[in-house]
Formats: sequence, structure tokens, C-alpha cells
Amino acid sequence: MTTRDKALQINLDATRYGTFAEIGAGQEVARWFFHVGGAAGTVAKTISAYDMSVSDAVYGPCTRYVSRQRLAAMLDHEYPLLLERLAAKRGDKTNFFVFANTMAARSYSRHDDGHGWMGIRFQHIPEAEPSEIILHVRMLDAENVREQEAIGALGVNLIHGAFYLYNAPAALITSLLDNLTHDRIEIDMLRVAGPAFQGVDNRLMSLQLVQQQFTDAAMFTADGEVVQPVDALYKKSILIERGSFRPITNLTTAILDAARQHFPAGDDPAVLMEMTLRQLQTDGKIDHADFLARADILGSLGYTVMISNYMRYHRLVPFLRRLTTKHIGFAMGLRNVKELFDEQFYTDVPGGILQALGQLFQGDLKLYVCPALDPAGKVVSPVDYQAPPHLRHLYAHLLDNKLIESMSGIDEKLLKILAREVLGQIQSGNPAWEAVVPPAAGEVIKRRGLFR
Repeated sequence: MTTRDKALQINLDATRYGTFAEIGAGQEVARWFFHVGGAAGTVAKTISAYDMSVSDAVYGPCTRYVSRQRLAAMLDHEYPLLLERLAAKRGDKTNFFVFANTMAARSYSRHDDGHGWMGIRFQHIPEAEPSEIILHVRMLDAENVREQEAIGALGVNLIHGAFYLYNAPAALITSLLDNLTHDRIEIDMLRVAGPAFQGVDNRLMSLQLVQQQFTDAAMFTADGEVVQPVDALYKKSILIERGSFRPITNLTTAILDAARQHFPAGDDPAVLMEMTLRQLQTDGKIDHADFLARADILGSLGYTVMISNYMRYHRLVPFLRRLTTKHIGFAMGLRNVKELFDEQFYTDVPGGILQALGQLFQGDLKLYVCPALDPAGKVVSPVDYQAPPHLRHLYAHLLDNKLIESMSGIDEKLLKILAREVLGQIQSGNPAWEAVVPPAAGEVIKRRGLFR
């Protein structure tokens, strides 16, 4: 369906009636419903609180006008007001809704990529408690007018999806890109709530955003609350550990704790446990139950989780550098370092391994590397690692400048833990796994019978 088709279908649906509230560059959404005709069947009110003082007078003061908090204030104000004025008159036959957005696009004084928050609070059946969808979007067009057009199409797609696809969340997400392309918008956070979405896990919605290529990375906290990366990481130091976490082991947490000791005194970094789409796949497919099991275990230990489509470390760093200029530390094993110096992974990079490592070591960034055991049981540290002969001087440069640092203080017994062996013990019912998994994680695995 075209954007026009969707807006007209909504206008001709006598059961849908509501308010449009837009701030900043988001004026294009309501315009579509007037443009296609029949808006009297859908639009109860439109409001554009463009001036900051007017916006504060209506929705209350705030420090950031393009924010999740401002969007929530708009929905919280307009939805009760709509019901107060119209519920008695037509509430038994109407699905009321409020659509709101607050957007910052390119302008004469602002040249960064546009971004903003968009949401809808709606009834899926008359007199129901409201449900809600909110999302954060980055507009990637180079021209202001193109950004506004994208906002208009996205807003219509969101409203249409909320009304007609709320019971098919994956299809709802897919529909957000109708009449748009991935090089025009990025949606890096989406959250649903309410009776229309009973049983829907927002962590799976985050996974869908990455799988469907709306974004390359999505995040959620230990309690499962989805967050926008900027809100979680803006101007913070970051410590990140990548893995499949199937399951997390005592070695995994020991590596993270040891890496944290390398951060400057008083620096409390944001800690991320990252899973790439490749690490989530089994036989080329992602098992949602298995993904949620891993997320639950990481959550039991208090970790924020990031899902990403950055298969190589050097692809991830530019994303993180959009969010912070402060120290970034990668906690990893020696096997990961060996992969970094395997040139077969850089055949798609014009400058090969040199360009890739240049992208990796942007700003204040270090790799904190855990020693490993060789086949004879001897501890091998990053200093002992022998890079390929033609790369040994490059590797020595990174060591000498402390861009790669060896961890200390990790119990040598932990180095013997192999996650695949632990998984095999869980699946075979061998209780030996309980001794090498963090107690809180072990309780979740046993209580819910995970990884069986």
C-alpha cells in the first residue's frame, strides 16, 4: 500500500478517531490525512506546539525537547484529554488514539542527521485500556525536505500498523519501511505495551529491528527494558564483551571483572554484553526461545545486552564513537586476537588489515586480553602470541603502545572452562556444569530447564 492508500483507509475507517500532536519537523504526518481527503472521519484535533514556550505551557517544562520524556508527556497529556471530551459521546463505538512526535531535522543552523521520537497510544477495541508503540528514528537523508517526507511516511506507517497489524508484531515492524528504504531511516529502538500486545517480549522486538536491518544494534537492560543506545551510552566510558553466552561461565565474568580493573580509577564504565546475529544462529536460524534464555541469564547477573549485526570489531567501533569520545575497552580471549590478525576477514576492506585496525583503534580504545592454555596446558599471554611473520611488527606496535594489554589475576583453573563442554553437560544432565557457572545464572538454568 502507498502512503496515500494507508492514510485514506484510516480516514474511511469510522472506528478510528484521535489527536495528532507534533513538535519540530514532524508536521508531515497530520498533513497526509488532510491531503488524501476524508480527514473529518479520523482527526479530532491537531496541535503543533512549535515554540518552546508554548510547548512548555502545554506539556510542562523539560531540558530536551526531542526526547523520550517529551514524547511521553505529549501522550500523557493528550490521551486523557481526548477521552474526557469524547468518550461519553462516542466511546462505545470508537477506538480512540493519540499520535505524537518530536523531531529535529536538518536546518539552516543544524547540519547533523535528523532524529526524533514517535509514538501512538491507541485502543485496539472500543473502551479498552490503551496500548502503545514508541520508537526512536534517525533520518539519514541529506536534505531537509527529504527528511520531512520520510517522517510523514513513517508516521502513517506506524499508525496503520498499530491499527491493523498489532497482532502480528514482526509484520508490523516490516510495514514501517513501506514506501521508504534503509538508507533513509534507521529505527534503533522500538517498544510496545498494553493489551493489544499481550505476550509480546520487547527484547524480541529489538531482535527484529536488527534482523530486518532497521538498525545495526539494539539494546535492552537487565530487566528487559529496551533503551535507545544514545540514552544508555552517551558520553560514557564503555566496557564490552562479545560472546554467544550459551551459557555464560565463570570465565566469562572473570574476564569482564579483570578488564574493569584496567579502567582508570573512578571511571565507572557502561558494561555491555554483546551478541551478534551470527552468534545467535544455529544451523542458519535464530531460535527465539534460545535467545530469550541467554538474555534472561545475562539479566539475572545485572548485565545490559546489545544485539548487533557488526560481525567484525572494526565495524562496531564507528557506531560506538557516535555515542562517546571516552575510553572504550574490549574484554576478550586470545582466540579473538588471533582472528583480528587473520587477513581473510578483511578481503572486503579496501585497505585490508591496516585500514581495519585503523578503524578499530579510534581514539582512546584498548583490547584487554585474557591469557589462554596451549594444548600442553601452558599459559600463553598476548605477549607470547606469535603473529604471522609479515604482521609481527604491526602486532608489536600495538603491544608496545599498550593498545593491547594482557589481563592478570585470572585463576588459571578458569582457563580450562570451555562453554561448548558446559553446554554439553547441561544437555546430558551432568551436574558438573553447576560448578563453573555463576550461581544466579545456574538457578535460572535449573528453574526453567534452559538449554535442554
